[in-house]
Amino acid sequence: MSATTAELNYIVPTGQRPRSFTYEPPDGSPRTTVMTAPHALQVQDIRSEDRQFTLDADGFAVIGHQSDVTDFQDEGQIRDIYYAEAEQLLKQITGADRVFIFDHTLRHRIPGQQDYGDGPRQPATRVHVDHTAKSGPQRVRDLLPDQAEELLKGRVQVINLWRPINHPVYDAPLAVAEASSVSVEELIPSDLVYPNRVGETYNVVFSPEHRWHYVKEQRPDEVLLLKYYDSRSDVARFAPHTAFLEPNIPEGVPPRESIELRTLVFHKV
Repeated sequence: MSATTAELNYIVPTGQRPRSFTYEPPDGSPRTTVMTAPHALQVQDIRSEDRQFTLDADGFAVIGHQSDVTDFQDEGQIRDIYYAEAEQLLKQITGADRVFIFDHTLRHRIPGQQDYGDGPRQPATRVHVDHTAKSGPQRVRDLLPDQAEELLKGRVQVINLWRPINHPVYDAPLAVAEASSVSVEELIPSDLVYPNRVGETYNVVFSPEHRWHYVKEQRPDEVLLLKYYDSRSDVARFAPHTAFLEPNIPEGVPPRESIELRTLVFHKV
């Protein structure tokens, strides 16, 4: 098997509930109270592994899929073509009855640029999960209030469909941990403050038991599916993940560009 040694940033518990803002707080509060420490860990290249990772067993999966979008800077193509492609793909992979895509994010790495700053969104370089046991169902209530109680009677998943755009990812790939290697006690509920709401995410405490994987030089025709939440308790529910800086990259390669779709995936009772 092939692997790389990467520095992955984990939260350092302080005894206080972690809080991060997506904007500059008007009262001068710090943007985040999260303290992190890097850990040098082996991240296995999925291409070289002799097993198939699945959403239910591991919390993530890698799927070959060629998009018909020709320009990911075109908002119309994303919403008209890419959303429909993603809905069909997720139904095919999960067997879901309904897929609701609630947002997308484009990222373009600029070394030294702050995420949620004035420029494009940057790779997130802290081990985290975007939704929690609380905020997964809450997103259904927030986004589909008239249908939420009926939808929540069935199985609900929050799944991210993550794809490189324009070229492979060389410098800042996405690493994901096997869900079964991370204990519930290592998932730290944290506030993520938006101008109009407060979301809840998990930061993650370090353990040497975590098993990490990535797709080396992941191509635009390869999709990484990440599970943020699952209402079922007998499957992988949360997939911790983080971007990391690849230590050995070819000279002159372009910086990472990627798109992610966050989706609610519904299964009837």
